[in-house]
Amino acid sequence: MYAQLCKKIAYMKNPKLELRTEIEINASTNEVWEALVNLEDYKNWNPFITKANGYVIENQVINVNPGGIKFSPTVLKVEPNKQFNWLGKLWFKGLFYGEHSFELITLENNRTLFKHSEKFKGILVPLFKKMLNVETKASFIEMNQALKKRVEVIN
Repeated sequence: MYAQLCKKIAYMKNPKLELRTEIEINASTNEVWEALVNLEDYKNWNPFITKANGYVIENQVINVNPGGIKFSPTVLKVEPNKQFNWLGKLWFKGLFYGEHSFELITLENNRTLFKHSEKFKGILVPLFKKMLNVETKASFIEMNQALKKRVEVIN
């Protein structure tokens, strides 16, 4: 009982939530990477992030528009053909922020495992928890499927 109470207090001080999705794509990691980092082209295939621009370069601010909400996250990490992450926040850090991650893993037979996740933190996480677990996760899955279709059609 005491351990559960301590966990609950720790969560209330630093609420967090992580969403994880993945999909196998019948294309090379290079082909998936090219589609993923071409932010300007998102409007042509991405149902989740319908507008985006900027350059996928570490420490650069990019603009993304998921679900009608405008964010200007900072690119944290870029490993070509492997992964990139950005950090976005709502107003100020501590309130609600998320580290969005795209990871590509090379599989046999010219296939790629695409992992799409986000770690949310901040005092507003409990308020958005249900929406994140249902709607946002569904949007991640929808984006994954659209990326798969986009890259596989090109091949």
